[in-house]
Amino acid sequence: MLYNIYNWFAAPLSHGFMQNALITAVVVGAVCAVLSCFVVLKGWSLMGDAVSHAVFPGVIIAFWLGVPMALGAFVAGLFCAISVGFLKHHTRIKEDTLMGIVFAGMFALGLVLFQKMDTDQHLKHILFGNLLGVNRELLWQTLAICAIIFTVMMLKKRDLLLYCFDVSHTRVAGLSVNILHYGLLILLSATIVVAMQAVGVILVVAMLISPGITAFVLCKRFDKMLLVAILSSCLTSIFGVICSYHWDSATGATIVLFQAALFVLAVLWAKWRVFLHEKKRFQAA
Repeated sequence: MLYNIYNWFAAPLSHGFMQNALITAVVVGAVCAVLSCFVVLKGWSLMGDAVSHAVFPGVIIAFWLGVPMALGAFVAGLFCAISVGFLKHHTRIKEDTLMGIVFAGMFALGLVLFQKMDTDQHLKHILFGNLLGVNRELLWQTLAICAIIFTVMMLKKRDLLLYCFDVSHTRVAGLSVNILHYGLLILLSATIVVAMQAVGVILVVAMLISPGITAFVLCKRFDKMLLVAILSSCLTSIFGVICSYHWDSATGATIVLFQAALFVLAVLWAKWRVFLHEKKRFQAA
């Protein structure tokens, strides 16, 4: 039995492309998990959805101009986020409504441009991800970008946490709200650009929300929340990659499916803990 379990894990990893996929999924998942904690606390779930969809036209335009597609995606994501902030401060429209309008419009623009590129069908990987197509060069590039994002978030963890909880207190503490606001947006855009190669534009928002909300349900302290989010994201990435090999399913979608299942289990476990606590109180009374 132990041999069968070992073989179940080892068989996919005998292929080089599966090794690259697994490393990429775990690293990207860990970075997304850390950022998702801030996104959930700040209430930016829809912002992550908006930016992830808004990068699509940037990819198409970058391909037309002959520049790196990651650069086009990053610029488009920042443009979307800054546009929402500008419109919020200069109109009476609510932020969630503006996000819906901006990201839907930019995503629709990307689809229109995409339909004009019949000879470049490989760009569909931007929509649905291409984790199994990660080569060594792209792997090292992903590792480098993820290391930078992770280091910045860890160095500025306390400042970002204070900003996510209380903007007024952030000002009183002498911190620049604008720098933290746009800094978090830059981190969000950069993470989306890195993660979209794993799960694609459509599913990347799940990786930016699921680990954080799962940890939020289970934890009351932020440090513990970070650890649980990283652990859950890495485990679902590992099992998602391995299971997608055995099930012959889409790798990115399988990872997200495991994350959704883990969130459901976390909610049920939290409800069960509350039930046991109330039962003990009733018995004690």
